[in-house]
Amino acid sequence: MDRIDVAVIGGGPAGLMAAEVLVGLGHGVHLFDSMPSVGRKFLMAGKGGLNLTHAEPQDAFLQRYGAHQADVEPYLRAFSADDLRDWATGLGVETFVGTSNRVFPVDFKAAPMLRAWLRRLRAAGVQMHVRHRWTGWTENGELSFEAPNGAVTVQTSATVLALGGGSWPKLGSDGAWVPLLQQRGVAIAPLRPANSGFDAAWSDHFRERAAGEPVKSVVLRFAGHDHPGEFIVTATGIEGGAVYTHSAALRDAIARDGSATLEIDLLPGRDLERLTRELSAPRGSRSMSTHIRRTTGLEGAKAALLRECLPVEAFALPALLAAGIKALPLRLIAPRPLAEAISSAGGVSFNALDDDLMLRDVPGLFCAGEMLDWEAPTGGYLLTACFASGRAAGLGAARWLQALRRS
Repeated sequence: MDRIDVAVIGGGPAGLMAAEVLVGLGHGVHLFDSMPSVGRKFLMAGKGGLNLTHAEPQDAFLQRYGAHQADVEPYLRAFSADDLRDWATGLGVETFVGTSNRVFPVDFKAAPMLRAWLRRLRAAGVQMHVRHRWTGWTENGELSFEAPNGAVTVQTSATVLALGGGSWPKLGSDGAWVPLLQQRGVAIAPLRPANSGFDAAWSDHFRERAAGEPVKSVVLRFAGHDHPGEFIVTATGIEGGAVYTHSAALRDAIARDGSATLEIDLLPGRDLERLTRELSAPRGSRSMSTHIRRTTGLEGAKAALLRECLPVEAFALPALLAAGIKALPLRLIAPRPLAEAISSAGGVSFNALDDDLMLRDVPGLFCAGEMLDWEAPTGGYLLTACFASGRAAGLGAARWLQALRRS
């Protein structure tokens, strides 16, 4: 392949956005992806309804990025959630604000948006090369790819990497880029699961009874933070939206202490004093299980969790039982593997990047998306930061190319 202006490696939202920015500024863009088609993880993320972004006020939005807020804030202020919605409208995709301020396309689907985007990119001149797995650099500094017809090398003036993290490797985000950049001296925080489920040491009886059951209308509490919602009991532990909001704190606590205890309020609408009084009422000839069910309404997976997590003696003491229902202690022992997580934490350190997202020690090489060292909960925050950082890397690469032409 002849020398090209700029290569974008990775066909997810960050890479596609970088390509769109660059081609719009008049640069010749070749986009490479290891999979047979681009945007596969994007399509999977939208399988149950594409949560594109979130409509809360921007300052609250930015706080969702936790310890890395300062790192991603410049890119998110330059391309906000509102900007992303306007961008979607430009593709012909209208959006609406749903429950919990989550933003969705009106048809909830990712595929129509991706098809419209790809049509626009191809019409603008972006050339796409699928089944091209990036394998690093040749001795001459050319990009090297494994392609269907053998090895391919590419000379380029600038490169944008948007290779994802390490979750969902079957869709292309397999973290294979980590050693390639480490060989160039790039500082990379280890990839870890984010927005993941967790393992618990279930008894065989509980696992057989409750695995696959939803636990709805609860509040999960950890490290002083409460999050309402629901989760699913799995054969190994728990997963689901309410769990994911705590996943970073739980993961880090387990890494530090060996385990973490999550508290579950099984009856958020009933206060402890009232619950204690109701459970203290005489039960007559009724069994304790029947008394609890009739008094609290707890049944199914909630009742099974109560039996699984509380000591036997608590069921004879109404005050302890009520306290357990309002703050059921569930000991978690490990996050699920990275390959199962919705997203990943860790990646290229922001200290290794300049303000244009160019690697300081590898001039002309830019990074964007989930391969950067940040994380966020589900709710549209992940996608928004991928779009925003892809745009920032594309603009940075354009400035780099302009400077090369002037020199």
